Amino acid sequence: MSAPARTRGWFETCLAWYFVSVWGSGFLATKIGLQYAAPFTFLTLRFLFGIACLLPIVWLTRAPWPATRRDFIHVVVAGLLMHAVHLSGSHYSQYLGISAGIVAVLLSVQPVLTALIAARWMGERLLPYQWFGIALGFAGVLLIVWHKIDVREITLASLFAVIVSLLGVTAGTLYTRVFCPRVDLRSSALVQFIVTAAALAPLAWVVEGFAVNWAWQMLAAIAFLVIGASIFAVNALHLLMRQGAATRVTSLLYLTPIFAVVLEFLLFDIVPGTLSVAGIAVTCAGVALVTWSRRH
Repeated sequence: MSAPARTRGWFETCLAWYFVSVWGSGFLATKIGLQYAAPFTFLTLRFLFGIACLLPIVWLTRAPWPATRRDFIHVVVAGLLMHAVHLSGSHYSQYLGISAGIVAVLLSVQPVLTALIAARWMGERLLPYQWFGIALGFAGVLLIVWHKIDVREITLASLFAVIVSLLGVTAGTLYTRVFCPRVDLRSSALVQFIVTAAALAPLAWVVEGFAVNWAWQMLAAIAFLVIGASIFAVNALHLLMRQGAATRVTSLLYLTPIFAVVLEFLLFDIVPGTLSVAGIAVTCAGVALVTWSRRH
């Protein structure tokens, strides 16, 4: 392998692990933030803060805007799917009391959906061992969160919310790969933050009365979710999607429950059970099968 290819490989590996660690930690930050504001209100504050962060970056770096009206529309649609639809659904499902285990399992269906769509309509060819890896990864997630699954907490509204979130993030990820392959990540993120805040602010006002219990914990959660997740982690995902196959990249989402387990151990001294440890091993094996390539 040449030196540039080796350097690019290390860069993509670092991006992948950053994305997985922040995405997995985001569930805990969201849980903290929702204690102080309802979902639409919390998300509106989150994206208003994101706009304040990105405006000086876009201005100082002279980031190019979408070149055509069609590119601009594609950026808007991708942003509404990835941010407004996906996050509204996942936040409301937690707000309505659905267990974290069920949320993790249902959102972990994304690599399966992505694989089916990519193989059928995007021309991605998966080998048999990769299909086995997808199934193995999903089975591992089930083992990791099995002790948190409580079907008694499921309501029709919470189940609908998490399914909307799943469809939003899957459609948004694939839509970005197909229709926004070359847009500047800085300016497009700013556009997406603006349209998402504009879409959610009326809902926050009408549905929730924009009630906020101001606390430093909520502000810290917003800062982490905006800077760490919405800006850097989402852009890392987009960069990975530009470099690799959609199924290989989205299979990394199987690893996010592992970070939730690690954080629970570090912050709350909750020791993972034997089933969870076995699930971690199974999940890692599944992701390794999906992402492994004879060229690397």
